[in-house]
Amino acid sequence: MTTQPESASAEPAGGARTRAAPRLQVALDFLILDRALKLAAEAAAGGAELLEVGTPLLKSEGLDAVRALREQHPRVPIVADTKTMDAGRAEMEMAAKAGAAFATVLGLASDSTIRECVEVGRNYGIAVMVDLVGHPDPVARARQVEALGVAGVGVHCPIDQQMLGHDPFDTLRAVRAAVGCLVSVAGGIQGESAPLAAAAGADIVIVGGAISKAPDARAATEGLRAALRDGRARPSGDFRRYDGSRIAEALARVSTPNLSDAMHRGGAMTGLAPLQQGRHVVGRAVTCRTYPGDWAKPVEAIDVCQPGDVLVIDAGSRPPAVWGELASESCLQRGVAAVVIDGAIRDVDAIRAMGFAAWARHQVPHAWEPKGFGEIGTPVEVGGQRVRPGDWIVADDSGLVVVPAERAVEVSNRALDVLEMENRVRQEIRAGSTLSQVAQLYRWEKS
Repeated sequence: MTTQPESASAEPAGGARTRAAPRLQVALDFLILDRALKLAAEAAAGGAELLEVGTPLLKSEGLDAVRALREQHPRVPIVADTKTMDAGRAEMEMAAKAGAAFATVLGLASDSTIRECVEVGRNYGIAVMVDLVGHPDPVARARQVEALGVAGVGVHCPIDQQMLGHDPFDTLRAVRAAVGCLVSVAGGIQGESAPLAAAAGADIVIVGGAISKAPDARAATEGLRAALRDGRARPSGDFRRYDGSRIAEALARVSTPNLSDAMHRGGAMTGLAPLQQGRHVVGRAVTCRTYPGDWAKPVEAIDVCQPGDVLVIDAGSRPPAVWGELASESCLQRGVAAVVIDGAIRDVDAIRAMGFAAWARHQVPHAWEPKGFGEIGTPVEVGGQRVRPGDWIVADDSGLVVVPAERAVEVSNRALDVLEMENRVRQEIRAGSTLSQVAQLYRWEKS
């Protein structure tokens, strides 16, 4: 009644294997069925070999999502990512009757639950895949569940771990060496990393965002399938996740609204305006606190800055000015990226003419004397946000956002995820929809 999976290699675990190119499974991790169906049609046209009703879609739309995909694509196996933890008999039976060819159970589930899932699979023709996500010993658990008769195991680097720059391939290689059943892999895979998944031994490569957030999902699917077949990476610059060595590069790709969304609408400094439009600045914070009008410590802080830093000054949120033309000239010579002043700035025309990036709360003509009150290199309060030395500052025409240093990898990757999702929504709007229609706002309004 459902499409059965291809058999795994019968060769012993750890032995030499000759495997065909992995099959491409497209994960439909939407909340709205209409959007998932549109994407599925594009992906199927591009050659997707399995279509997955992702866990978010199952929770939002239920098994009707499986039924709809089965009706739309009767020849493509449908995967229900149920992530069953208990009640294995009931959940597998429901998934099978809805038309799923595969369904998932968590490796953290009990052996009795997995046995129930396997028994239902035999009776109803659904292949049971064990998702090893979160298991403390995925290799040992893979061996155990293979002995219980599952069709395969899934190595899964969850989205929240991807945002920290992790990937699943070390675990994939170890699991592949341990079992002979099907092995799938998921976790931020895109055109550059797909060949690594194939080389590490995956039978099924699961791709989500690199297809579901692509403006042209059909072309993205075709590119992923080609990368899995010929083993050649297809770098695009999109859908990659960054580690701690490339934070500046990641932050340079996103806007301050992207970052604020990634931080649950947080991190935004308020009340400060740019002196000139069209600048996008990314840098580490050097902090300074001074008294309004006392420009000694801000000028001394320039000597502490390294090229690319952003000087962040707490000047009491009011005039007189603590910054002007000559301080800006000094920053240009030293390679300082920008200055952010919760206080006043002067010589605005000259600073604009030299092209130095500056944000400030007030613009005034008068300063005060350099008394030397204040300090350099301590946490400050600027624009309503706490800024510490070494935190990341991102500034553009929309405003300023501070990203805590210890969260910079995660926040930058989450901001990229926001950008990628917006790119897909923009394409759907341009295809003839509107934002409220794409997002189905009325449905999701709080009642």
